[in-house]
Amino acid sequence: MLFADAELARRIEGAEALLTAELAEAVRQRSQPERVFTARLAGGVAVHGGEPAPFNKLIGIGLSGALSDPDLQRLAEVERVFGERDTPVQAEICTLADGSVFRVLCERGYRLVAFENVLGLRLLQPHVPAASVPSAIASRGLQIMPIADADRAGEQAWMDAVVTGFAHPDAVPGGPSHESFPREAIERSMSDLVKLPGFVRYLGTLDDVAAGGAGLRIHQGVAQLCGSATLPGQRRRGVQSALLSRRLADAAAAGCDIAVITTQPGSKSQENAQRRGFALLYARAILLCEPTN
Repeated sequence: MLFADAELARRIEGAEALLTAELAEAVRQRSQPERVFTARLAGGVAVHGGEPAPFNKLIGIGLSGALSDPDLQRLAEVERVFGERDTPVQAEICTLADGSVFRVLCERGYRLVAFENVLGLRLLQPHVPAASVPSAIASRGLQIMPIADADRAGEQAWMDAVVTGFAHPDAVPGGPSHESFPREAIERSMSDLVKLPGFVRYLGTLDDVAAGGAGLRIHQGVAQLCGSATLPGQRRRGVQSALLSRRLADAAAAGCDIAVITTQPGSKSQENAQRRGFALLYARAILLCEPTN
Protein backbone atom coordinates (compact mmCIF):
# COMPACT_ATOMS: atom_id res chain seq x y z
CA MET A 1 0.00 0.00 0.00
CA LEU A 2 1.24 3.47 -0.86
CA PHE A 3 1.97 5.54 2.26
CA ALA A 4 2.34 9.34 2.31
CA ASP A 5 5.32 10.50 4.32
CA ALA A 6 6.40 14.15 4.39
CA GLU A 7 8.65 13.71 1.36
CA LEU A 8 5.87 12.30 -0.82
CA ALA A 9 3.44 14.99 0.37
CA ARG A 10 5.94 17.72 -0.54
CA ARG A 11 6.33 16.17 -3.98
CA ILE A 12 2.59 16.03 -4.62
CA GLU A 13 1.80 19.42 -3.13
CA GLY A 14 4.74 20.91 -5.04
CA ALA A 15 3.26 19.64 -8.30
CA GLU A 16 -0.12 21.09 -7.37
CA ALA A 17 1.40 24.45 -6.43
CA LEU A 18 3.26 24.56 -9.74
CA LEU A 19 0.07 23.79 -11.66
CA THR A 20 -1.65 26.66 -9.85
CA ALA A 21 1.20 29.06 -10.63
CA GLU A 22 1.24 28.02 -14.29
CA LEU A 23 -2.51 28.59 -14.51
CA ALA A 24 -1.89 32.15 -13.35
CA GLU A 25 0.74 32.54 -16.08
CA ALA A 26 -1.76 31.29 -18.68
CA VAL A 27 -4.22 33.96 -17.52
CA ARG A 28 -1.45 36.56 -17.69
CA GLN A 29 -0.83 35.73 -21.33
CA ARG A 30 -4.48 35.96 -22.43
CA SER A 31 -5.80 38.74 -20.20
CA GLN A 32 -4.71 41.84 -18.30
CA PRO A 33 -1.25 40.90 -16.99
CA GLU A 34 -1.26 43.60 -14.35
CA ARG A 35 -4.28 42.00 -12.71
CA VAL A 36 -2.60 38.63 -12.18
CA PHE A 37 -1.11 38.23 -8.70
CA THR A 38 1.29 35.46 -7.69
CA ALA A 39 3.21 35.13 -4.44
CA ARG A 40 5.44 32.29 -3.26
CA LEU A 41 5.71 31.58 0.44
CA ALA A 42 6.58 28.70 2.74
CA GLY A 43 7.03 26.21 -0.10
CA GLY A 44 3.66 27.03 -1.66
CA VAL A 45 2.02 29.64 -3.82
CA ALA A 46 -0.86 32.11 -3.67
CA VAL A 47 -2.58 33.11 -6.90
CA HIS A 48 -5.32 35.50 -7.95
CA GLY A 49 -5.98 35.77 -11.68
CA GLY A 50 -7.89 39.03 -11.51
CA GLU A 51 -11.25 37.35 -12.17
CA PRO A 52 -13.40 34.72 -10.43
CA ALA A 53 -11.75 31.31 -10.85
CA PRO A 54 -11.43 28.00 -8.95
CA PHE A 55 -7.64 28.42 -8.75
CA ASN A 56 -7.65 31.72 -6.84
CA LYS A 57 -6.14 30.26 -3.70
CA LEU A 58 -3.17 29.58 -1.43
CA ILE A 59 -1.76 26.03 -1.58
CA GLY A 60 1.28 23.98 -0.62
CA ILE A 61 2.49 25.82 2.48
CA GLY A 62 3.80 24.44 5.74
CA LEU A 63 5.35 21.12 4.71
CA SER A 64 8.87 22.28 5.59
CA GLY A 65 8.12 23.71 9.00
CA ALA A 66 6.54 26.72 10.67
CA LEU A 67 5.90 30.00 8.88
CA SER A 68 8.79 32.44 9.18
CA ASP A 69 8.47 36.18 9.69
CA PRO A 70 9.04 36.81 5.95
CA ASP A 71 6.36 34.20 5.22
CA LEU A 72 3.94 36.04 7.48
CA GLN A 73 4.75 39.32 5.74
CA ARG A 74 4.01 37.77 2.35
CA LEU A 75 0.83 36.23 3.75
CA ALA A 76 -0.31 39.67 4.88
CA GLU A 77 0.33 40.94 1.34
CA VAL A 78 -1.74 38.05 -0.07
CA GLU A 79 -4.60 38.91 2.28
CA ARG A 80 -4.40 42.59 1.30
CA VAL A 81 -4.52 41.87 -2.45
CA PHE A 82 -7.40 39.40 -2.13
CA GLY A 83 -9.24 41.86 0.11
CA GLU A 84 -8.88 44.65 -2.45
CA ARG A 85 -10.49 42.31 -4.98
CA ASP A 86 -13.27 41.40 -2.55
CA THR A 87 -12.20 37.75 -2.65
CA PRO A 88 -11.74 35.47 0.37
CA VAL A 89 -8.32 33.86 0.69
CA GLN A 90 -8.89 30.14 0.22
CA ALA A 91 -6.04 28.29 1.91
CA GLU A 92 -5.76 24.59 1.00
CA ILE A 93 -3.47 23.08 3.63
CA CYS A 94 -2.18 19.52 3.62
CA THR A 95 -2.97 17.77 6.89
CA LEU A 96 0.72 16.74 7.08
CA ALA A 97 1.77 20.40 7.26
CA ASP A 98 3.37 21.77 10.43
CA GLY A 99 0.64 22.05 13.07
CA SER A 100 1.55 25.63 13.84
CA VAL A 101 0.35 26.67 10.37
CA PHE A 102 -3.23 25.84 11.28
CA ARG A 103 -2.96 27.74 14.57
CA VAL A 104 -1.53 30.81 12.83
CA LEU A 105 -4.24 30.84 10.19
CA CYS A 106 -7.02 30.46 12.76
CA GLU A 107 -5.53 33.34 14.77
CA ARG A 108 -5.62 35.45 11.60
CA GLY A 109 -9.36 34.82 11.15
CA TYR A 110 -9.38 31.82 8.82
CA ARG A 111 -12.22 29.35 9.33
CA LEU A 112 -12.49 25.73 8.26
CA VAL A 113 -15.13 25.20 5.54
CA ALA A 114 -14.34 21.82 3.97
CA PHE A 115 -11.88 19.02 3.29
CA GLU A 116 -10.75 17.36 0.09
CA ASN A 117 -9.01 14.01 -0.16
CA VAL A 118 -5.79 13.28 -2.02
CA LEU A 119 -5.44 9.67 -3.16
CA GLY A 120 -2.45 8.03 -4.77
CA LEU A 121 -1.48 4.89 -6.67
CA ARG A 122 2.02 3.61 -7.28
CA LEU A 123 2.48 2.93 -10.99
CA LEU A 124 4.50 -0.07 -12.01
CA GLN A 125 6.00 -0.18 -15.48
CA PRO A 126 4.32 -1.44 -17.47
CA HIS A 127 0.85 -0.70 -16.09
CA VAL A 128 -2.27 -1.59 -18.11
CA PRO A 129 -1.08 -1.29 -21.73
CA ALA A 130 -2.78 1.71 -23.33
CA ALA A 131 -3.66 -0.29 -26.43
CA SER A 132 -5.66 -2.79 -24.39
CA VAL A 133 -7.95 -0.22 -22.80
CA PRO A 134 -10.16 0.47 -25.86
CA SER A 135 -10.57 -3.22 -26.62
CA ALA A 136 -11.57 -3.95 -23.04
CA ILE A 137 -14.51 -1.55 -23.23
CA ALA A 138 -15.46 -1.65 -26.90
CA SER A 139 -18.18 -4.21 -26.27
CA ARG A 140 -20.10 -1.57 -24.33
CA GLY A 141 -19.86 1.01 -27.10
CA LEU A 142 -17.53 3.06 -24.91
CA GLN A 143 -14.45 4.69 -26.40
CA ILE A 144 -11.71 6.81 -24.85
CA MET A 145 -9.51 9.01 -27.01
CA PRO A 146 -6.99 11.79 -26.41
CA ILE A 147 -7.94 15.12 -28.01
CA ALA A 148 -5.41 16.66 -30.39
CA ASP A 149 -4.97 20.44 -30.38
CA ALA A 150 -6.16 20.61 -34.00
CA ASP A 151 -9.36 18.66 -33.30
CA ARG A 152 -11.79 21.56 -32.89
CA ALA A 153 -14.87 19.35 -32.70
CA GLY A 154 -13.22 17.14 -30.08
CA GLU A 155 -12.10 20.18 -28.10
CA GLN A 156 -15.64 21.55 -27.97
CA ALA A 157 -17.14 18.18 -27.05
CA TRP A 158 -14.59 17.79 -24.26
CA MET A 159 -15.22 21.30 -22.94
CA ASP A 160 -18.99 20.86 -22.94
CA ALA A 161 -18.82 17.47 -21.22
CA VAL A 162 -16.42 18.64 -18.50
CA VAL A 163 -18.04 22.02 -17.80
CA THR A 164 -21.57 20.60 -17.80
CA GLY A 165 -20.45 17.72 -15.59
CA PHE A 166 -18.86 20.09 -13.08
CA ALA A 167 -22.00 22.21 -13.04
CA HIS A 168 -24.06 19.18 -11.96
CA PRO A 169 -22.03 17.39 -9.25
CA ASP A 170 -23.15 14.19 -7.59
CA ALA A 171 -24.43 14.43 -4.03
CA VAL A 172 -21.80 13.70 -1.37
CA PRO A 173 -22.16 13.06 2.41
CA GLY A 174 -20.73 16.46 3.31
CA GLY A 175 -23.28 18.34 1.22
CA PRO A 176 -22.71 20.73 -1.69
CA SER A 177 -19.33 22.36 -2.24
CA HIS A 178 -18.64 25.60 -0.36
CA GLU A 179 -17.94 27.37 -3.66
CA SER A 180 -19.62 27.67 -7.03
CA PHE A 181 -18.81 29.51 -10.24
CA PRO A 182 -20.81 30.55 -13.29
CA ARG A 183 -20.37 28.44 -16.40
CA GLU A 184 -18.28 31.07 -18.16
CA ALA A 185 -15.78 31.15 -15.28
CA ILE A 186 -15.38 27.37 -15.39
CA GLU A 187 -14.94 27.48 -19.17
CA ARG A 188 -12.23 30.13 -18.84
CA SER A 189 -10.38 28.09 -16.23
CA MET A 190 -10.60 24.92 -18.33
CA SER A 191 -9.37 26.83 -21.40
CA ASP A 192 -6.36 27.97 -19.37
CA LEU A 193 -5.77 24.50 -17.95
CA VAL A 194 -5.45 22.83 -21.34
CA LYS A 195 -2.64 25.24 -22.29
CA LEU A 196 -0.33 24.03 -19.54
CA PRO A 197 2.79 22.01 -20.38
CA GLY A 198 2.21 18.28 -20.09
CA PHE A 199 -1.60 18.49 -20.03
CA VAL A 200 -3.58 16.00 -22.15
CA ARG A 201 -7.38 15.91 -22.64
CA TYR A 202 -9.38 12.71 -22.98
CA LEU A 203 -12.92 12.41 -24.31
CA GLY A 204 -15.18 9.49 -23.47
CA THR A 205 -17.99 8.61 -25.87
CA LEU A 206 -20.85 6.12 -25.65
CA ASP A 207 -22.08 4.92 -29.02
CA ASP A 208 -20.21 7.84 -30.61
CA VAL A 209 -21.93 10.42 -28.39
CA ALA A 210 -19.81 12.51 -25.99
CA ALA A 211 -20.35 11.29 -22.42
CA GLY A 212 -17.49 12.65 -20.31
CA GLY A 213 -14.01 14.08 -20.25
CA ALA A 214 -10.89 14.12 -18.14
CA GLY A 215 -7.35 15.45 -18.06
CA LEU A 216 -3.86 14.20 -17.30
CA ARG A 217 -0.99 16.43 -16.26
CA ILE A 218 2.50 14.94 -15.90
CA HIS A 219 5.24 16.61 -13.84
CA GLN A 220 8.48 14.94 -12.75
CA GLY A 221 6.99 11.48 -12.54
CA VAL A 222 3.74 12.57 -10.89
CA ALA A 223 0.60 11.97 -12.94
CA GLN A 224 -2.08 14.41 -11.84
CA LEU A 225 -5.53 13.13 -12.79
CA CYS A 226 -7.74 16.20 -13.04
CA GLY A 227 -10.56 17.87 -14.94
CA SER A 228 -12.71 14.77 -14.73
CA ALA A 229 -16.50 14.91 -15.20
CA THR A 230 -19.36 13.00 -16.81
CA LEU A 231 -22.57 14.37 -18.32
CA PRO A 232 -25.45 13.81 -15.87
CA GLY A 233 -27.41 11.54 -18.23
CA GLN A 234 -24.39 9.31 -18.88
CA ARG A 235 -23.37 8.52 -15.32
CA ARG A 236 -23.10 5.02 -13.80
CA ARG A 237 -22.18 3.58 -17.20
CA GLY A 238 -18.43 3.14 -16.70
CA VAL A 239 -17.24 6.35 -18.37
CA GLN A 240 -15.07 7.57 -15.51
CA SER A 241 -13.62 4.12 -14.88
CA ALA A 242 -12.61 3.89 -18.53
CA LEU A 243 -11.13 7.39 -18.51
CA LEU A 244 -9.18 6.45 -15.39
CA SER A 245 -7.84 3.25 -16.98
CA ARG A 246 -6.63 5.02 -20.08
CA ARG A 247 -4.90 7.80 -18.17
CA LEU A 248 -3.16 5.37 -15.82
CA ALA A 249 -1.90 3.38 -18.78
CA ASP A 250 -0.60 6.48 -20.55
CA ALA A 251 1.00 7.82 -17.35
CA ALA A 252 2.84 4.55 -16.75
CA ALA A 253 3.96 4.45 -20.37
CA ALA A 254 5.33 7.97 -19.94
CA GLY A 255 7.47 6.82 -16.99
CA CYS A 256 5.41 8.16 -14.07
CA ASP A 257 5.84 6.31 -10.80
CA ILE A 258 2.80 7.72 -9.01
CA ALA A 259 -0.70 8.87 -9.95
CA VAL A 260 -2.72 11.22 -7.75
CA ILE A 261 -6.33 12.29 -7.74
CA THR A 262 -8.19 14.83 -5.58
CA THR A 263 -11.80 14.15 -4.64
CA GLN A 264 -14.54 15.31 -2.33
CA PRO A 265 -14.79 12.99 0.67
CA GLY A 266 -17.29 10.21 0.11
CA SER A 267 -17.79 11.03 -3.56
CA LYS A 268 -18.33 8.61 -6.43
CA SER A 269 -14.94 9.73 -7.78
CA GLN A 270 -13.27 8.59 -4.56
CA GLU A 271 -15.11 5.26 -4.70
CA ASN A 272 -14.00 4.70 -8.31
CA ALA A 273 -10.40 5.53 -7.46
CA GLN A 274 -10.27 3.23 -4.45
CA ARG A 275 -11.74 0.38 -6.48
CA ARG A 276 -8.78 0.80 -8.81
CA GLY A 277 -6.32 0.49 -5.92
CA PHE A 278 -5.81 4.13 -4.97
CA ALA A 279 -5.05 4.71 -1.30
CA LEU A 280 -6.09 7.73 0.74
CA LEU A 281 -2.81 9.58 1.34
CA TYR A 282 -3.95 12.67 3.22
CA ALA A 283 -6.57 15.39 3.17
CA ARG A 284 -6.38 19.10 2.51
CA ALA A 285 -8.15 21.34 4.97
CA ILE A 286 -9.84 24.23 3.16
CA LEU A 287 -9.88 27.41 5.18
CA LEU A 288 -11.34 30.79 4.20
CA CYS A 289 -10.35 34.27 5.33
CA GLU A 290 -13.05 36.76 4.36
CA PRO A 291 -11.98 40.21 3.16
CA THR A 292 -12.22 42.90 5.80
CA ASN A 293 -12.46 45.90 3.47
